[in-house]
This record gives sequence, C-alpha cells and structure tokens, in this order.
Amino acid sequence: MWRWLSIPALALVASLTAGCTGRLDEDHPPPAAQTQPYAELAGRPIKALAPERVADLLAGRGAGYALAAELNHYPGPTHVLDLAARLQLRSDQEQRVREVFTAMQEDARRYGKQLVDLEAELDRAFSGGAISRAELARLTADIAATEGRVRDVHLAAHLEMKSVLTAEQVARYDELRGYAATGAAGSAGDDGRPTGEHSGDHQRH
Repeated sequence: MWRWLSIPALALVASLTAGCTGRLDEDHPPPAAQTQPYAELAGRPIKALAPERVADLLAGRGAGYALAAELNHYPGPTHVLDLAARLQLRSDQEQRVREVFTAMQEDARRYGKQLVDLEAELDRAFSGGAISRAELARLTADIAATEGRVRDVHLAAHLEMKSVLTAEQVARYDELRGYAATGAAGSAGDDGRPTGEHSGDHQRH
C-alpha cells in the first residue's frame, strides 16, 4: 500500500514512527524500570520507623510532636534554656524551666521506648506470618495510645512554659526563634517546619 509514496516520503514516515515509539516507551517504561518506593526500607530493623525516628523517641526529643504549641506562642523548655540570657530569665524562672525540662525528658524517654518496643513487636508479628486479627487490634490500639502519651508529654511542657514566662518573654522568644519575621508569630514554612535562624532545631524543645 506504500507503492505510491516516494522514497523520501517513506523515510519521513519511518522517522515519525520511530519518534512516536520512543516517546511511548519513555512514558510507559517496562515494569523492571519503574521505581519501588518501599524497597529501600526493607532493611530497616523496624519497617515502620526510620532509624532517626527511633533515636529521637529513645532520646526524648520532640520529633515534631509539639509543633501545635511551638508555632502558636507556647515556647519549649529546651529552647527557653538555650535563650535564657536573651530572654532575661529570673533565677526562679530558670529553675522552674529546668524542672519542667527534666520531667518532660524522663517521661518522653519512657513512653518513647514503649512506642519503639510496640512497633518492633508489630513488625515481628507480621514477619512471623502468623499474626491474628485480635493481636493486630491490640497492638495498633496500644501503639496509638502510647504515641498519644508521647505527644501529650511534649505539649504539656510547652503549656507549662506559658505560665512560667511573661507575655513579653513569650513575644521575645517568638522573635528570637524567627517566627515573628514571617509576618505572624507562630507561622511555619511550606514544609511545616519553623522558619528563622533556629529552623533546624524543630525536633528539640
């Protein structure tokens, strides 16, 4: 059926056909070429927890649990201590902040370890291949409750700071942390992390 086409025309058709084929191949790569987003996680000791998150939980770090407080004018004890001189803390204020920090860290470490242990138990139950529906319900409920305790511990410490500091110190804290510079103290960047000079410290309090 191509007899009526000239040789140059046939060459053009062949070129266009090859171009279309290549484009389709690029848009629809074979299964082997497609990325597997979870493949790199298969070697984790606890599949659902990154090693960095495990370290944060065991150390009692905030790991983002207190953002609702931190970004809404409720300072965290760790950063209050870091900024003690610039906030002009009185001696009694600094003592109380240290007490809150110590209690927070002790509770956060205890509940953080419980959460890591429960996630490890869930991982082992699935890897063993014999987990029951009842066991799954128990573990997921325990994990949810324990994670709630972890978050409560961190948020409660921020709540306590509001009663320790003056309104002027809270405003100064927001300024020093870079929140006021965004136009509204307590706002966050597009990734949900605090903006400003201390934005890398979002996991601490």
